[in-house]
Amino acid sequence: MSDVERLSQPLNTLAFCWRIERRDGVTIGLTSHDRDLDIGGLTYRAAPGMTPSAVRNGIGLDGEDSDVAGALSSDAIGEADLMAGRWDGAALELRLTQWEVLGEALGEEAGALWLLLARGEIGAVARKGGAFTAELLGAAAVLSGPVTPSTSPDCRARLGDAACRVDMAGRRRIVAVGSVDDVDVAVGGLAAGAYAFGALRWLTGANAGLTQAVVDNGADGLVLADPPAFAVTAGTLALLTEGCDRQLATCAARFGNALNFRGEPYLPGMDLLTRYPGA
Repeated sequence: MSDVERLSQPLNTLAFCWRIERRDGVTIGLTSHDRDLDIGGLTYRAAPGMTPSAVRNGIGLDGEDSDVAGALSSDAIGEADLMAGRWDGAALELRLTQWEVLGEALGEEAGALWLLLARGEIGAVARKGGAFTAELLGAAAVLSGPVTPSTSPDCRARLGDAACRVDMAGRRRIVAVGSVDDVDVAVGGLAAGAYAFGALRWLTGANAGLTQAVVDNGADGLVLADPPAFAVTAGTLALLTEGCDRQLATCAARFGNALNFRGEPYLPGMDLLTRYPGA
């Protein structure tokens, strides 16, 4: 029996199922049913407050875009984790099943419904009171990006990526944080300025898994772009990665990588059009 035939039955016991996998590997299952459902080795916890507010299927470029709304839950999607960005970029699948005939075999079992309604990743998240709304970005969202990169005097590559090609071995180190005062983090034994525009990824403590941008650093500390989302205790471990200001002089002198510089520092800008003759 096909999914269309199953849905055309005079009586159906339907339930939505969400499978959400965070970038740090944490995976949860939620269902609109009033009882937990065990499907494919994952327990989908009862969360009747979770609703797909707009699921559209079609052949257009926005065919898989949708919104997911729900109530904040301390044991599933907590407000603190949501606002800290733990769920940003999480992979999400929305499926439809019959809670009386579960799709244990993901649709392969006769009579089981396991219909994929939407798939993508969580984008913008908004919070209002005790509820949240998350945008689900489908595969078509990639097409909204630029076809070719715009010219820029600064390098468009990220330090160590496929375009930059700088070997990051030796440019990352695990550090023990002494103390945190707002955006100032006490860490000893650093080369001044080496980690400016870099990143700090918390490995232990309440912020474990979160990554923060580094603005600048001295020999005994660094400055973050934003305060940590959660309190940090002395001795917390973090992975510190060097950064780059994306200037040609830095690329050549510090990294010896001017050949792979992805910018146009000598290209005349728009100010050339405004210059007076003879200026």
